Amino acid sequence: MSVIPFGIIGALLGHYLMGLPVSILSVFGILALSGVVVNDSLVLVCRVNDMRAEGVSLLDACSQAGADRFRAILLTSLTTFLGLAPLLLETEVQAQFLKPMAASLAFGILFSTLITLILLPVLMVIGKEIKDKLRDVYDIPYGD
Repeated sequence: MSVIPFGIIGALLGHYLMGLPVSILSVFGILALSGVVVNDSLVLVCRVNDMRAEGVSLLDACSQAGADRFRAILLTSLTTFLGLAPLLLETEVQAQFLKPMAASLAFGILFSTLITLILLPVLMVIGKEIKDKLRDVYDIPYGD
């Protein structure tokens, strides 16, 4: 869920780059974007969790999971973007009302893919370090 705001930033940057106004259809595109971004994140997080269950350290699991799932995440994102590209490049009047939705989805996916592959593992490592510090401060056992 932490990558959804970055997808929204990418969607808004896409609107700015294409000179499109933000409309209700843009919001629909952002909703669709949220689903794709969460799916990409789940692919990565599930691989990290599987590796952690095998006894791999979190730092090693994050770096290896990024390498293992890079192709799947990148292909999902690029095929979605390339599938929306004809609509984004369309000049006919009939397609103009759908362009904000396509821009939200396409550019949000491009931006959030980078965030998913780079920032999400970093956030996982930082979260674990914060959790460990809090356990030390409040003397919580590590059994759970």
